[in-house]
Amino acid sequence: MRHRRRDLAAIVGLLAVLPGAAWGQSASPSRDASAVATAPLRFGAVIEEVRRLVQADQIERGYPGIAIAVSVDGETVWSEGFGYANLEHRVPMWPSVKFRVGSVSKSMTAAAVATLVEAGRLDLDAPIQRYVPSFPEKPHPITTRQLGGHLAGIRAYEGDENFIRDPYPTVLAALEIFQDDPLLHRPGTAFSYTSYGFNLISAVVEGASGQPFLSYMRDAVLGPLGMRETLADFVTPIVPGRTSYYVRNDAGHVVNAPFVNNSYKWAGGGFLSTTEDVLRFANAHLGDDYLSDSSRDLLFTEQQTRDGQAVGYGFGWFIQQDAAGRRLLSHSGGSVGGTSLMIMQPETQVVVVGLINLTRANNGVVREVLRRFIDAASATTVH
Repeated sequence: MRHRRRDLAAIVGLLAVLPGAAWGQSASPSRDASAVATAPLRFGAVIEEVRRLVQADQIERGYPGIAIAVSVDGETVWSEGFGYANLEHRVPMWPSVKFRVGSVSKSMTAAAVATLVEAGRLDLDAPIQRYVPSFPEKPHPITTRQLGGHLAGIRAYEGDENFIRDPYPTVLAALEIFQDDPLLHRPGTAFSYTSYGFNLISAVVEGASGQPFLSYMRDAVLGPLGMRETLADFVTPIVPGRTSYYVRNDAGHVVNAPFVNNSYKWAGGGFLSTTEDVLRFANAHLGDDYLSDSSRDLLFTEQQTRDGQAVGYGFGWFIQQDAAGRRLLSHSGGSVGGTSLMIMQPETQVVVVGLINLTRANNGVVREVLRRFIDAASATTVH
């Protein structure tokens, strides 16, 4: 389908010559309204329905802005923004706005790992010192497979570590934050979610590929999938279309989020992206043009502890079921100034991505959009 897209600079320029433009008359403008009219006819009704739902949710919950995109059978059927990318300048939200996607970065990193495994350059069950010899040995060996399933015993953030302001010049330098700390448990015995485990995976990627992590991500994931709007969240460059970041203070008011530097966690939560790039990424996992069947099995097979307890996580992806027992593959993300969710139902080929420019926003509406599109897809002629 054809989407209306705008560069934020073009918006500002237009508003400079049209000071009375209607966008300023609403507390919660939406963009890409033509998406309803140009979507495939079989989803026109549900698009009208969820569009009203998301618009009402954004107003009721008061988050600054949300962009949401939906595809069915690999075709983008709806993509729209609601609210604002910047409140102070009242810059409208658009599908092209770049958000902090937080832990959705883990799924992107997992794709890079899968390409190395396919190429025979990475053994998931070898001790990680084979690829990161500088990482201190622990009482029990750690493998990349365990890291990818949050089973390695690497600790999570402590204190205000997710508000780090200092730049980290390399992946190995960022490992210094936690590498000398004891493991939480013997690897493989318990699930403990941690972004630092993916920091260590990024060092494994460097060791296995012989390239800097961000370079390999560009060559193996972002480039091949056409994710031109996805990049590392460097804080100093001017990034066209980057959203502003917000948080609620103790009084419940939306305020500017504090400054952070995410260079310490590219792999676990440090990428910027758009709804449509993340949608493109997710759809690449529903066919075999990008990754093989064995790679998708790696990512989407639920891992277990040593005693056989399922953990609800594969390799860089959550594995869940909806109320009807259908499989859901997803990853959410929480950033300083961002809340994200990428979720798909493989059998109906429905994928939904929702990105919000507020810390810890309630994004349950994204799951509701998924449910309604699954129902619509199941009720029509598909596949």
